[in-house]
Amino acid sequence: MPLSEFLGIYLIGLLLVLLPSIGLYGMFKKAGVSPWKAFVPFYNTYVMTQLAGMKSYWFYLQFLPIVGWFITLAIFIDFVKVYGKFAFWEHALTVLVPFVYFIYIGFNKQDRYVGTEVLNLYKKSTIREWVDAAIFAIVAAGLIRMFIFEAYVIPTPSMERSLLVNDFLFVSKTAYGTRVPNTPLAFPLVHHTFPVLKTKSYLEWVKLDYRRWFARPVKRNDVVVFNLPVGDTVINDEVNYGSKRTYYDAIRDAGGDRNKVWDAFGEIIITRPVDKRENFIKRAVAVAGDTLEIRNAVVYINGKINDIPAGVQTNYLLRTKGQMLDYEMLEKEYGIRESLGEVMPAPGFGSNTYEIFLTKEQVGIFSKLPFVDSIAPVVSTYNDRGPSMGGEVFPNDPVNCKWTLDNFGPLYIPKKGATIQLTPEIYSRYERIIRTYEHNDFEMRDGKFILNGQPATSYTFKMDYYWLMGDNRHNSLDSRYWGFVPEDHVVGKASLIFFSWDGGPRWKRIFRSIK
Repeated sequence: MPLSEFLGIYLIGLLLVLLPSIGLYGMFKKAGVSPWKAFVPFYNTYVMTQLAGMKSYWFYLQFLPIVGWFITLAIFIDFVKVYGKFAFWEHALTVLVPFVYFIYIGFNKQDRYVGTEVLNLYKKSTIREWVDAAIFAIVAAGLIRMFIFEAYVIPTPSMERSLLVNDFLFVSKTAYGTRVPNTPLAFPLVHHTFPVLKTKSYLEWVKLDYRRWFARPVKRNDVVVFNLPVGDTVINDEVNYGSKRTYYDAIRDAGGDRNKVWDAFGEIIITRPVDKRENFIKRAVAVAGDTLEIRNAVVYINGKINDIPAGVQTNYLLRTKGQMLDYEMLEKEYGIRESLGEVMPAPGFGSNTYEIFLTKEQVGIFSKLPFVDSIAPVVSTYNDRGPSMGGEVFPNDPVNCKWTLDNFGPLYIPKKGATIQLTPEIYSRYERIIRTYEHNDFEMRDGKFILNGQPATSYTFKMDYYWLMGDNRHNSLDSRYWGFVPEDHVVGKASLIFFSWDGGPRWKRIFRSIK
């Protein structure tokens, strides 16, 4: 772990012992201890252990990475007991809002320091012991999930063959700096919706602006988990819409008529803050400051062919020398699954032609097989009727951008502090960034631009942006459909496969690092 990540962890521990200082001032005074000691970080927790009659090793355990946070909370709980606080709700307040609850204890006239003798008179029931242990475990797991790492499972084949469906991953939330939650009032271990109740798992009473501790940029070709940018407004229908087909897709289907969409779906349209939007996982093909172009399915970054990760696959037309393909053999020998649509007859090309998903390495292998007559890549092009495959892509502007999945760009990926000149030709590419992600009033009138009520000819970006694509290039809902990923949507870096399942454990994939 880099030194900066350790510093970030200890910064959280430092804040944890400093925030309750005002309340500790009053509590120490009631205990006959010099109250100034409340404001000395970690010395204040040493005093607490002494007043609570705790063994001295508890103080030193605070300095363990991550674990130390929970040791500090345990010290808080034992400390309030010597003020006669034994109820579950009192301990809950101690853990959740010590900076408020300690002020109440320290400065009201009723509570007083009663010493360690009272501890011998109190014994928890068995139920209470179990409840306290469960609550502590949930809080601990929730904090780790929020700030350090999170488990994630691959739900779709969009990253095949780099990552497979039902690969279970650890996602490092410190790799790019720990992101402070926008909505800190949330139920632990639940993303945005309670599974059974189908209601929000978070409150928006408190909303925090974007902050990231010890921020570092995403590197090109990293596998990144992020919040879906177009998930800010959602048609809450998991079968047909949600993240599968977005609210903005519905608006385009309605010819741009938002009222028509609201008339049809208004009762189930919801909005979500950044940190509660759907989690997606893709590869960072281009980073802030890059210029991306795709030519006949080959990705170019700044004019040079991008490094192709080993697992990247796309589809090809494979013609045999007359015989039928053996699907069982393809799955057993090459992992190509007919059940996931990775091989199928190609309609309109004859009975001996198939559409098949292959990696670059597999193309070389298959071209030498005795039953293969030819292999040709399937490439989406633009014609009079639009894209030949894949449908309309970002920025959905057929006048200025006749782009497809495989022939796309060139497109500049915005970098914080960079300035672009505003023209009608590029309006569709950056208007969502300027208006939605960077919170400006922005519009084009008669070919001229109005920014926050004033005429503008240029714009300077406030954040870095990234371009994320799936390794399964023809079966991935990614930036080619909805555009840029802002830095405040980045959750973390996929780092390790800790388990994998496909009718049984995939033993060879367990504990494999992600490249």
